[in-house]
Amino acid sequence: MSDSIGPSPFVVSDRNLALELVRVTEAAALASARWTGRGRKNDADGAAVEAMRTAFDTVAIDGMVVIGEGEMDEAPMLYIGEKVGSGGPGMDIAVDPLEGTNLCAKDMPNAITVVALAERGNFLHAPDIYMDKIVVGPNLPDGVVDLDNSIETNLKNLAKAKGKSVQDLLLCTLDRERHEEMITRARAAGARVRLLTDGDVAGGIAACLDTSQVDIYVGSGGAPEGVLTAAAIRCVEGQMQGRLLFEDDGQRERARKMNPGKDPDRKLGLHDLAAGSVLFSATGVTTGTLLRGVRQLPHQAITHSLVMRSKSGTVRFIEGHHNFKTKTWAPQ
Repeated sequence: MSDSIGPSPFVVSDRNLALELVRVTEAAALASARWTGRGRKNDADGAAVEAMRTAFDTVAIDGMVVIGEGEMDEAPMLYIGEKVGSGGPGMDIAVDPLEGTNLCAKDMPNAITVVALAERGNFLHAPDIYMDKIVVGPNLPDGVVDLDNSIETNLKNLAKAKGKSVQDLLLCTLDRERHEEMITRARAAGARVRLLTDGDVAGGIAACLDTSQVDIYVGSGGAPEGVLTAAAIRCVEGQMQGRLLFEDDGQRERARKMNPGKDPDRKLGLHDLAAGSVLFSATGVTTGTLLRGVRQLPHQAITHSLVMRSKSGTVRFIEGHHNFKTKTWAPQ
């Protein structure tokens, strides 16, 4: 008789937990999708937050929100420091119940719902400020791009590493006035540029997936979104750097208090943003580069989700068919 006792219980629960996360992002997507195109972004966001918070009650973790909807006095649910879950391993939680509230309100591409988990203490506690970011995909030399390099140097080095010309590269960034000089210089160097109106989590992940054709994501966006992006990049072994951007000394001091003993102005590597074992899930609300949006039918809906584990590097795209006649809960 074999003495084998089978796989580690932690590994099994880790796998199950990754799939449980899909139900959380699906719930938020189904709730917010009812507000698609109605021009009411706050209602869409509120529906996503409430549905995601309710769904977390069924997840077997002792979770604490470290990236969420704001401070306790700013957000009624999923606020920083809130405990969620039905009990289990201690986990840090990063959430964006509806990334791209404007996109949902205007029925534009790339609105998604996002959750990431890490073992306690492994996510950067990022204040709600801007972060400079640069992301490239897997299977490239370490340090092939760097925040401190010029955009021309980064494009040249990336093209060489990929065996392409700069003219073959596609750079993705948010369409913002602060990026105009970088965009002009990237195009002058020969690269193509894809501009996003909102949603830089999806943009960052796209740089790591062959299906998107995006080669590099560059630019500044929300710091909390930077942590969520890093969690996804960890799962596919891409590369990412970030640096917090402060408007005043007050913001800098807050970042220092949130991460004691760390230089708030330091350049952040991928593992500074998201370390340890990481799980990530996202569900599409509106169809975009990364995911298809919610398709609503009479008495049912179809969702399209992405779930990833850093431990295995597995990337799953999951299509969910939700029958509201038999589902224990359904959007009202």
